[in-house]
Amino acid sequence: MPGPTLDDLRRYALARSLFTPTTLPRAIERLGFVQADPIRAPARAQDLTLRHRVRDYRAGDLERRYPRLAVEEDFFINYGFLPRATQALMHPRTPRTAWPKARWAQAHAVQAFVRERGQAHPREVDAHFQHGKARNWFGGSSNASTQLLDGMHYRGLLRVARREGGTRVYAAHDAHVRPAHDPAAADAALDRLVDVAVALYAPLPASTLSQFVMWVGAAAAPQWRERRRGALLRAKARLASAEVDGQRWFWPAGENPASRRHAPPDGVRLLAPFDPLVWDRRRFEVFWGWPYRFEAYTPAPKRVRGYYALPLLWRDAVIGWANLGWRDGVLTPDLGYVAGRAPRDRAFRNALDDELQRVTDFLTPR
Repeated sequence: MPGPTLDDLRRYALARSLFTPTTLPRAIERLGFVQADPIRAPARAQDLTLRHRVRDYRAGDLERRYPRLAVEEDFFINYGFLPRATQALMHPRTPRTAWPKARWAQAHAVQAFVRERGQAHPREVDAHFQHGKARNWFGGSSNASTQLLDGMHYRGLLRVARREGGTRVYAAHDAHVRPAHDPAAADAALDRLVDVAVALYAPLPASTLSQFVMWVGAAAAPQWRERRRGALLRAKARLASAEVDGQRWFWPAGENPASRRHAPPDGVRLLAPFDPLVWDRRRFEVFWGWPYRFEAYTPAPKRVRGYYALPLLWRDAVIGWANLGWRDGVLTPDLGYVAGRAPRDRAFRNALDDELQRVTDFLTPR
């Protein structure tokens, strides 16, 4: 049987990622991880990602429903939302930076405070303990309590119970305890985490697979960073792969990228900057022939496509981008095209109008 072509890989990526919209819990379970971002332009990245994959999804639904879902906020490939069972695989974490005894004493006192209250907002912790200020990663200062809470969440001592005005409200959490000195259990958990990343972003080039294994073993589960090389070797042996146009590609075993079932999707989709189809910028350029860059943190005079440009997918080609304004219930699109102009056929114009209406519905409160 002939191997897949690059066109096959592109259609396969679209078909497996843009699955038939389902319920919110099932969509998160199928994706495995949804990257979060605080910028709202016109909605947060997690909402823009989920709207394509959840029936009748509205902006903010994930945050509103989060307390009732078997989902956790945590750091995986990046920060975001993932099934509770997957999150448990990463804990208990042993960060590379060890806390001194005094810091641990503070953490245990805060954990007891949060446990007694059931849930606690950072300002309540700060008011009770008066930890003062501390230097942050950006060279400025922030509440020391906020930094302590971040570190406790990362170590599995706290979990995010809900959000209040975008701020994390915490509950006490006892991280899953894995048998000590059990290399087989560690390798099994690490392999499962790698498979979650592969399933989300497949098909992926060999360089991206290596990057994922390094990140999972360095940040998501740093206690296993010395086991990363073995995890990468096992992944390469376990996953299906093929050489396409001089590059090795990987995807979950048992799937066939060359299957005729992977028909090009119809219609227009405006994708989030961190959508699984967009996230790997190198793969994006290989698939669609132009470089996409996220420019929200680029100085305005140097931006090429705009503050929060959403890649515009037409059938199986990303042909442009859109910056969307939303004010007083009115959507204002600013569109750009790689070719310099929009396709002239009526089918595209109708499909674009349909997508803009879907975005309007998505942004309109219930």
